Amino acid sequence: MRGSKGARQSRGRPAMKRQLIRYKMKPERADENERLIQAVFQELRDKSPDGVRYMTLRSGDGTFIHLVETQTDAHSDSITGLATFKAFQSGFGDRCSEPPQRDEMAVIGSYRMLDA
Repeated sequence: MRGSKGARQSRGRPAMKRQLIRYKMKPERADENERLIQAVFQELRDKSPDGVRYMTLRSGDGTFIHLVETQTDAHSDSITGLATFKAFQSGFGDRCSEPPQRDEMAVIGSYRMLDA
């Protein structure tokens, strides 16, 4: 079942909001950006918030892709409210060579992707 924004709903659970954020770092700042992101993931593991799923990918050219899935807009604070996320955001513009592009996404299909 699709909601008003194209998000799929399943078995009575509210549709998750999924966003893809893509940007490119300056070559000399990509490793620093990765370290800052790793700190965010460590804090997420430590706090283990409900209602949020988050993944970051990095390509060899310094492009980063963040996949964020939240149950509600309030769950977004589970990431943006973290001290490590604020540290990640600090100086972000100086690290970027291409600004972020953000898109809301819908899952079309998945085969064994990230299954535990």
